[in-house]
Amino acid sequence: MTTMNSDVKPTKFWMQRLLLLASVLVFLAGVQLFVLSEHTDRFFAWTIKLPLTAAFLGAGYWASFSLEYLGARERTWARARVAVPGVLVFTTLTLVTTLLYFDKFHFGSADWVARAAAWSWLGVYGTVPLMMTAILVTHVRAPGGDPERQAPMPRWMMAALSAQAVVMLALGLALFLAPELVAAAWWPWALTALAGRAVAAWLLGLGVAVAHSVWEADYGRVRAGTASLAVFGLLQFVALARYGSAVDWARPVAWGYIGLMVSFVVVGVVGWASARGK
Repeated sequence: MTTMNSDVKPTKFWMQRLLLLASVLVFLAGVQLFVLSEHTDRFFAWTIKLPLTAAFLGAGYWASFSLEYLGARERTWARARVAVPGVLVFTTLTLVTTLLYFDKFHFGSADWVARAAAWSWLGVYGTVPLMMTAILVTHVRAPGGDPERQAPMPRWMMAALSAQAVVMLALGLALFLAPELVAAAWWPWALTALAGRAVAAWLLGLGVAVAHSVWEADYGRVRAGTASLAVFGLLQFVALARYGSAVDWARPVAWGYIGLMVSFVVVGVVGWASARGK
């Protein structure tokens, strides 16, 4: 456990509160998508026709819950900041996606539940990126430094995280720029353009968080990040157990996807276990 001193930059009050609020919001979104995967026409901001896609996104939200909640509990900024860059990238790209497909959302739905979900969605993604950016700037400008690294990562862990980051950032960027074309070639189940960019936002956000973990190079500093990586991978297997029939298992990309999720679980669990008590 890191001991605070006057030279170490603390996590500011408003960043802790924003991360806690965000953790509540993403937990609720996870319920809408991972639990109610087949009912997004009523209980989510937009209709996702393929339940597997909804479950994938829901797994992302529940993984983000662990990232943000654990990050909010860290008193030292060096140990909390792993939760920030990836979340900022994800929320910004999700706002862009919302504006690109505004007509696909339930803003004018006759169902008040669906309509409320859509407007709540817009309110969250219209404000969180701005709030997080403003608070992040105050942290960057604040006095103080980082404590010494107490649990440096071994080379194999750095290499594994680097490979994961490259795959997610490359695939996420391509999927965001050309969702339908890239999904047809490099994704194991069918995605619409809107769903493809929503998936890409998660890949890019998670990829940034993993790349940031490589930069931190310390198990203690990225405890929240490795926990969320394990949660993400494990929940994707639950999603596949429920809706795996939507996957084209004859394609090599499907097995590549399985391999990537296995690597998330292994790296995440090892990272979490190695950070205990650090």
